Amino acid sequence: MLTLNSQGKTLHSTKPLIMGILNVTPDSFYQKSRVMAVSEATDIAGKMLLDGASIIDIGGQSTRPGATVISANEELDRISAVIESVVHQFPDTFISVDTYHSEVAEQVVKIGAHIINDISGGQYDANMFTTIAALNVPYIVMHMNENKDQMHTVNVSTSIIPVVQDFFTKTCAAAKDAGILQLLLDPGFGFSKTPEQNFELISNLSSLTSFQKPILIGVSRKSSIYKTLDITAAEALNGSTVLHTAAILNGASILRVHDIKEAKEVITLCSYLQ
Repeated sequence: MLTLNSQGKTLHSTKPLIMGILNVTPDSFYQKSRVMAVSEATDIAGKMLLDGASIIDIGGQSTRPGATVISANEELDRISAVIESVVHQFPDTFISVDTYHSEVAEQVVKIGAHIINDISGGQYDANMFTTIAALNVPYIVMHMNENKDQMHTVNVSTSIIPVVQDFFTKTCAAAKDAGILQLLLDPGFGFSKTPEQNFELISNLSSLTSFQKPILIGVSRKSSIYKTLDITAAEALNGSTVLHTAAILNGASILRVHDIKEAKEVITLCSYLQ
């Protein structure tokens, strides 16, 4: 059971939820997820909602290896009009914004966003926790390296589970001290980890349920899937579905995905297995 409250809206479900990925960027790793035009982004969001998404996650900055880092202002320029359009066209929709800038978080909530999805887990902006507490919105914290320039560098060669558990122990405590009331955890599949550690995370996801926080998994079409299978991101739907199934059976509450209908089928079938 999952309940999120934000901006006067409540999202409640007894089954895992689907978060659709909407990248307002020219350089995200999966070509079909890249959009720039407001009308196109809004149409894609509408299709995602029809297919079964409960949350639309809008991002203006690619975090793939080698991506160009942009400023908070440029990030806002990319996503603001899209957020406003989606809010206007689909007023009942929960909108998440993928950012590690507190000033972006503050502005997007003002124009209608409901959730902040921070890949840095609060590590890249010292003002993020206090900003989220003041905004009183759900906050997703992801595990990755503390150094922004090393987000894809592997610093741990042994089991990643104790590292992730320690990170969330400290982060949950810091968030509570800051006054953040709604915290969600993302173990950071694909960030600061070897492919083997990524698969270890999925296999041992249930070890994170002890934090009693909703767990979000973002594995869709990522390199640990397509490189392991010796295919491309465009060919990685089947592999994504396999890992989505394992994640749901091991305790995931939200799937962050490119392919909505297929993820919904996973959730439906897993409900019978559970």
